[in-house]
Amino acid sequence: MYSLNKNSLETNITDIPMQEFCQCETASDYGMLEELKESTPARIGSGHCGARYKTLWSIRFQADQYAAADAVLKECPNDVAQRLGMFEIQTRCRDKYEMLTRPDLGRLFDENTQKIISEKCVHNPDVQIFVGDGLCSPSVMANVPDMLPTIKAALEFDGIKMGTPFFVRYCRVNTVRTVAEILKPKVTAVLIGERPGMLTAKSMSAYIAYNAGYNMSESDYNVVSNISSDGMSPVEAAAYIVDIIKAMLEQKVSGYGLKL
Repeated sequence: MYSLNKNSLETNITDIPMQEFCQCETASDYGMLEELKESTPARIGSGHCGARYKTLWSIRFQADQYAAADAVLKECPNDVAQRLGMFEIQTRCRDKYEMLTRPDLGRLFDENTQKIISEKCVHNPDVQIFVGDGLCSPSVMANVPDMLPTIKAALEFDGIKMGTPFFVRYCRVNTVRTVAEILKPKVTAVLIGERPGMLTAKSMSAYIAYNAGYNMSESDYNVVSNISSDGMSPVEAAAYIVDIIKAMLEQKVSGYGLKL
């Protein structure tokens, strides 16, 4: 059982595996409790002091709440695109607050930005993949460095032409529609930070669509969610995303009509 001590005060409590906190002295079957801990990262075996949670458990709960809130409001580093080997653009949102309050602007680019996309990217690729901060900026550096090279290698191995990747700041999911209208790929995908929860503040989703554009429906997306070290690992997610892309190219459809 994890316990507070002098050294632990220098440790970020949210970096400690949840299983360290899962100890219930009143458990009738410790073997079953250990099996449950190994099968899920969820909050089990919390134990109580009277009708209340124990102090350390409550502290961890509050810390995870604050970490989730910080992930939504936090900015990606200024050099994030450089670290990922991409160029960076920005939606019509002026800052993070506007992105959260005006999601419509987070789906659009001004004329100059559209021109940059058109000039710097390959047109008419089989697949266009780009990265967005979305609602969880820390997810970008936590997942993309492992995900994107894996996706690229797998697509190239199968002879599938991938477009020019780039990073979008203040990005919402439906930038997919605008990017697709500019570059005309067969498949468009955004790797974007998803709304964080209590389990992790570094989770990402992939939204993928065939023949995307302004006239597409929300049901035309296929989504891979909960991509993180505590959910579907970045490399595992990359393999699944490649399978989805290949299925879309073969069946020429996405969303509810796609058969996997």
